[in-house]
Amino acid sequence: QVQLVESGGGLVQAGGSLRLSCAASGRTFSSYHMGWFRQAPGKGREFVATISWSGDSTYYADSVKGRFTIFRDNARYTMYLQMNSLKPEDTAVYYCAASSRFVTSSLGYDYWGQGTQVTVSS
Repeated sequence: QVQLVESGGGLVQAGGSLRLSCAASGRTFSSYHMGWFRQAPGKGREFVATISWSGDSTYYADSVKGRFTIFRDNARYTMYLQMNSLKPEDTAVYYCAASSRFVTSSLGYDYWGQGTQVTVSS
Protein backbone atom coordinates (compact mmCIF):
# COMPACT_ATOMS: atom_id res chain seq x y z
CA GLN A 1 0.00 0.00 0.00
CA VAL A 2 1.16 3.55 -0.68
CA GLN A 3 -0.06 6.90 0.61
CA LEU A 4 0.17 9.94 -1.64
CA VAL A 5 0.27 13.63 -0.78
CA GLU A 6 0.19 16.37 -3.41
CA SER A 7 1.57 19.87 -2.99
CA GLY A 8 2.54 22.87 -5.09
CA GLY A 9 -0.84 24.08 -6.25
CA GLY A 10 -1.84 27.72 -6.17
CA LEU A 11 -2.98 30.76 -8.12
CA VAL A 12 -1.03 31.77 -11.22
CA GLN A 13 -1.63 34.06 -14.17
CA ALA A 14 -2.12 32.70 -17.65
CA GLY A 15 1.23 31.95 -19.25
CA GLY A 16 2.84 31.22 -15.91
CA SER A 17 4.27 28.03 -14.46
CA LEU A 18 3.77 25.76 -11.48
CA ARG A 19 5.40 22.55 -10.32
CA LEU A 20 3.29 20.00 -8.50
CA SER A 21 4.80 17.36 -6.27
CA CYS A 22 3.43 14.02 -5.17
CA ALA A 23 5.17 12.55 -2.15
CA ALA A 24 4.70 8.85 -1.48
CA SER A 25 5.08 6.88 1.68
CA GLY A 26 6.67 3.47 1.64
CA ARG A 27 9.54 1.94 -0.23
CA THR A 28 7.16 0.39 -2.78
CA PHE A 29 6.89 3.72 -4.64
CA SER A 30 9.39 2.66 -7.28
CA SER A 31 7.31 -0.39 -8.16
CA TYR A 32 4.28 1.68 -9.19
CA HIS A 33 3.44 3.45 -12.39
CA MET A 34 2.21 6.92 -11.51
CA GLY A 35 -0.26 9.35 -13.00
CA TRP A 36 -1.69 12.84 -12.74
CA PHE A 37 -5.38 13.55 -13.18
CA ARG A 38 -7.44 16.69 -12.79
CA GLN A 39 -11.04 17.59 -12.13
CA ALA A 40 -12.57 20.95 -12.93
CA PRO A 41 -15.82 22.10 -11.26
CA GLY A 42 -18.80 20.29 -12.73
CA LYS A 43 -16.66 17.96 -14.83
CA GLY A 44 -15.38 14.43 -14.55
CA ARG A 45 -11.87 13.39 -13.62
CA GLU A 46 -9.55 13.85 -16.61
CA PHE A 47 -6.28 12.10 -17.39
CA VAL A 48 -3.29 14.45 -17.62
CA ALA A 49 -0.10 12.36 -17.74
CA THR A 50 1.43 9.08 -16.67
CA ILE A 51 4.94 7.79 -16.08
CA SER A 52 6.25 4.25 -15.82
CA TRP A 53 7.83 2.91 -12.64
CA SER A 54 11.33 3.47 -14.05
CA GLY A 55 10.57 6.86 -15.53
CA ASP A 56 11.53 5.65 -18.99
CA SER A 57 8.04 5.92 -20.45
CA THR A 58 5.62 8.81 -20.30
CA TYR A 59 2.31 9.63 -21.94
CA TYR A 60 0.33 12.87 -22.03
CA ALA A 61 -3.15 14.04 -22.80
CA ASP A 62 -3.26 16.04 -26.01
CA SER A 63 -4.47 19.08 -24.09
CA VAL A 64 -1.21 19.34 -22.13
CA LYS A 65 1.33 17.86 -24.53
CA GLY A 66 4.27 20.21 -25.03
CA ARG A 67 3.37 22.29 -21.97
CA PHE A 68 3.47 19.81 -19.07
CA THR A 69 6.27 17.43 -18.10
CA ILE A 70 5.90 14.47 -15.75
CA PHE A 71 8.96 13.06 -14.02
CA ARG A 72 9.88 11.18 -10.87
CA ASP A 73 12.69 10.70 -8.38
CA ASN A 74 12.44 7.21 -6.96
CA ALA A 75 15.19 7.87 -4.45
CA ARG A 76 13.03 10.62 -2.97
CA TYR A 77 9.73 8.72 -3.38
CA THR A 78 8.38 11.73 -5.25
CA MET A 79 6.73 12.41 -8.59
CA TYR A 80 6.39 15.83 -10.21
CA LEU A 81 4.36 17.66 -12.79
CA GLN A 82 6.02 20.72 -14.30
CA MET A 83 3.31 22.90 -15.83
CA ASN A 84 4.32 25.70 -18.20
CA SER A 85 2.32 28.08 -20.39
CA LEU A 86 -0.69 27.61 -18.15
CA LYS A 87 -4.13 28.46 -19.46
CA PRO A 88 -7.37 29.29 -17.62
CA GLU A 89 -8.76 25.95 -18.82
CA ASP A 90 -6.06 24.19 -16.78
CA THR A 91 -7.86 25.31 -13.62
CA ALA A 92 -8.78 22.20 -11.64
CA VAL A 93 -7.99 20.08 -8.63
CA TYR A 94 -4.97 17.96 -9.55
CA TYR A 95 -4.61 14.45 -8.18
CA CYS A 96 -1.72 12.02 -8.27
CA ALA A 97 -2.34 8.31 -8.34
CA ALA A 98 -0.47 5.01 -8.31
CA SER A 99 -1.12 1.95 -10.43
CA SER A 100 0.32 -1.50 -11.00
CA ARG A 101 -0.38 -0.95 -14.71
CA PHE A 102 0.74 1.67 -17.22
CA VAL A 103 -2.72 3.00 -18.08
CA THR A 104 -4.53 6.27 -18.67
CA SER A 105 -7.94 5.37 -17.26
CA SER A 106 -8.62 6.50 -13.71
CA LEU A 107 -10.24 3.11 -13.14
CA GLY A 108 -6.82 1.51 -13.41
CA TYR A 109 -5.35 3.38 -10.46
CA ASP A 110 -5.36 1.89 -7.00
CA TYR A 111 -4.19 4.71 -4.76
CA TRP A 112 -5.01 8.43 -4.83
CA GLY A 113 -3.88 11.59 -3.13
CA GLN A 114 -6.24 14.18 -1.71
CA GLY A 115 -5.65 16.69 -4.51
CA THR A 116 -4.20 20.18 -4.82
CA GLN A 117 -5.98 23.18 -6.34
CA VAL A 118 -4.53 24.92 -9.38
CA THR A 119 -6.17 28.16 -10.47
CA VAL A 120 -5.08 30.01 -13.59
CA SER A 121 -6.37 33.55 -13.98
CA SER A 122 -6.82 35.22 -17.35
